[in-house]
Amino acid sequence: MVTVEKLHELFLLCHNGVGTDTRKNLEEQMFFALRGPNFNANRLAAQAIENGALYAVVDDKNYADNDKIFFVENSLKTLQKLANYHRKTWDYPVFGITGSNGKTTSKELIREALSSKYNVWATQGNLNNHIGVPLTILNCPTDTDFAIIEMGANKIGDIAELTAIASPDYGLITNIGKAHTEGFGGFYGVIRGKSELYHHLLENDGTVFINSQDEILANMSKRFKSPIFYPGKDDYFHCEFIDANPYVRYQPEGMETQESNMLGSYNFLNISAALCIAKYFDVDLKEACKKVNNYQPANNRSQVIHSASNTIIMDAYNANPSSMEAALENLKGMPANKKVVILGDMNELGESSEEEHKKIGEWLNQNDISEAFFVGDKIKVASEVYNSGMTFEDTESLENYLKTNPITNSLVLVKASRSIGLEKLEHILKSS
Repeated sequence: MVTVEKLHELFLLCHNGVGTDTRKNLEEQMFFALRGPNFNANRLAAQAIENGALYAVVDDKNYADNDKIFFVENSLKTLQKLANYHRKTWDYPVFGITGSNGKTTSKELIREALSSKYNVWATQGNLNNHIGVPLTILNCPTDTDFAIIEMGANKIGDIAELTAIASPDYGLITNIGKAHTEGFGGFYGVIRGKSELYHHLLENDGTVFINSQDEILANMSKRFKSPIFYPGKDDYFHCEFIDANPYVRYQPEGMETQESNMLGSYNFLNISAALCIAKYFDVDLKEACKKVNNYQPANNRSQVIHSASNTIIMDAYNANPSSMEAALENLKGMPANKKVVILGDMNELGESSEEEHKKIGEWLNQNDISEAFFVGDKIKVASEVYNSGMTFEDTESLENYLKTNPITNSLVLVKASRSIGLEKLEHILKSS
């Protein structure tokens, strides 16, 4: 059975890192055969070699049938161990980021803010789980001098596992909200799970960046000797929120008012975090602001889309009670003669699901909304609480309805958990 040390020697010969998918280009990569509920990639090891992989790692001896295929007890665990072994060869900063909302956006803003001084490698897309984190580490370019590792979690212990792999020196929790409460066993479980990043930094003499306006995070900071705070006047980094109508305008310490391409007041703290980190790592603040201001949200995360008559806030990548509340409050503050919401199920809420969906209906009753459309089974509760609105079993049903009953001259918020697929409505909303 091959050792991690030996695998690392071979890995360094693989100029394109590692791969786990034979449908993608494996040229000069090390292929890891992973297993799942509905697949077993061991049988694809020989194919991976044929497709250009230099080596393959399997955990079924029957497929270790040539000198380029290596047998290990568990391919996934070996992938993780190799990633940690490789991570320990780095001599540059490794920044860990987690939180209930805004992880990916904050990661991208931090990357932008640092990029004028450093060659930054950051988690690609949302590869932030027990497979994505090791892949991020092992596919890091050789000219990198700053790494940002995003860490997601569905239950207690997930962040502890990921910090053990990535060994971050610095860290940030964006916020702690009501996300994945089913897996965490409730909101206090979310607090416990997310704080595992702090535990790692405490045990390894790491540095933490903390939003001083978040009561929970500020309280946790008491465990650290020298936490780095933002964005208050007396903090390490001071940044003032101006407005968000619709894009965030802000004023960093000693500078003129800046305007970003980020929608919603909730993104002010993500911007502040990025600039605080840039300041700490000696990046010129003016250059950092330029980079942050030019960043354009993508992947259905608070994107603003304009059609002939509509302005669409496409926020269909994911949803939980905290992010849903923030999106609705942001909509409330935006000027428009006609406001329309298209909302879908929020998943993984467990016993609190009915209560949290009811709150959406209550919010709509108390605010000026012209039309409301609901998609999914769970959010039917919201439609029952709300005084008016239309419910649809799935996105396709709503799409068919909108073909003959188009939304026009409206500000439209589109938000739901990813599985609802509300992003499919973009074309029909843009056509009117």
